[in-house]
Amino acid sequence: MRYLVFGLLAFIFFSGVAFSFNAEMAKRFDAMFSQMTPEVLAMRPCQITTKEILNMIKKKEDFVILDIRTPAETKLVASAYEKTIVIPMNELFRPENLKKLPKDKKIAVLCHTGDRAAAATIALRAVGFENAYQFKGGITEYAREVGRTATEYVKD
Repeated sequence: MRYLVFGLLAFIFFSGVAFSFNAEMAKRFDAMFSQMTPEVLAMRPCQITTKEILNMIKKKEDFVILDIRTPAETKLVASAYEKTIVIPMNELFRPENLKKLPKDKKIAVLCHTGDRAAAATIALRAVGFENAYQFKGGITEYAREVGRTATEYVKD
């Protein structure tokens, strides 16, 4: 009987936790996502493509690549761009790491396929980094595009 009562109390406690609702957090997300109208999304305001990155490099524009992949991923394949900041996604929002990010130039957020970069970009913009852009397609697309067009960008 004691186990039955304990089990019932545990079920009630955990089901209450599982169904709890954080209204304040929902308000913050509403403020952020309500701006993402179909018209805004069609413009892709938070994305940057590999071609745009390569043109920025060619024009010697001042920007950084923020590589948020895991240490294992960056050990296998790293960005050769000299202005790359490597901060794994799970460490990105620590105050000491946010201080490493520039506020006065574009930040192209890079991951493997672009999915984690999309989430990190939205979060960075939510905390004030309006200069953050998702590196569309991630390092996978970057490698594919550079392989196709590298000679166009290495000519002086």
